[in-house]
Amino acid sequence: MPLPPLPKLALRLVEAIPSRDEPGFLDLRRQVFRIEREDGSLSDAFVYDTVDRARLDAVVIAPHYRDAAGRRRVFLRSALRPPVATRPLGICPVPEAPALGGLWELPAGLVEPDERSVEGLRRCAARELFEEVGLEVDPSVLGELGPSTFPAPGMIGERHFYFHVEVDPARRVTPPEDGSPLEMGAVIADVPLDEAIELTRRGAIEDAKTEVALRRLAEI
Repeated sequence: MPLPPLPKLALRLVEAIPSRDEPGFLDLRRQVFRIEREDGSLSDAFVYDTVDRARLDAVVIAPHYRDAAGRRRVFLRSALRPPVATRPLGICPVPEAPALGGLWELPAGLVEPDERSVEGLRRCAARELFEEVGLEVDPSVLGELGPSTFPAPGMIGERHFYFHVEVDPARRVTPPEDGSPLEMGAVIADVPLDEAIELTRRGAIEDAKTEVALRRLAEI
C-alpha cells in the first residue's frame, strides 16, 4: 500500500542567530522559522537548534565473505563513542551496561569535500574500509546497499550512504587507522551475519546504522 502524499509544508527562515561559541568539529545553528502551509498561511515563529559540521555525510560499509561451510560472515569493529559514554546516568530509564560508550559497528566514516559525488562516495568507502578494517578493495567493486538514510533528522542533516563488498579475509592486514585516539587499539571481529543480526535483537549491537546495513545485507 503506497504512503499518502506528504503535506506541502515549507520552512521560512525568519532569523539566523549567530552562535557565541568558537567554531569546532560540530557547530550549533540557532534559527527562527515559520512554517508556510499549502494554503499560504504561516505558523507562529519558533526557535530551532540544529547541529552542523564541515564534513556532514558518512558512508557505512558491510564487508562480507562466505566461509568454508558457505555461511556469510561480516567484519565488525569496536568503537568508543563519547556522547554515549558520557550519558548522565540519572536520566536513564533503564540500567545501562558497564561498558556504556563501547559499541560494535561496521566500518564507517565521513565524506570529504572532494568525495561528494557518486564515484567519490565509493572512494570514501574504500578508504574507510582499509583504514578501519585493513581490507583493500577497488572502489568500483563496492555495491550500493539500499538508499541513504537520515540517522538523526531532528538534530542534524547528515545522510548515511550504505555499501557492501565481498572480500577475501586472507588478504586482511592490520588497519592503519586515521591517527585519531578514538580509533587506536580497536578490536576487529569476524562474525556470522545471522549471529550479528541476532546480537542486534539482544542489544549487544546497539549502533543503528550497523543494524540497518546488516539487515539489508541479509536480504541480498
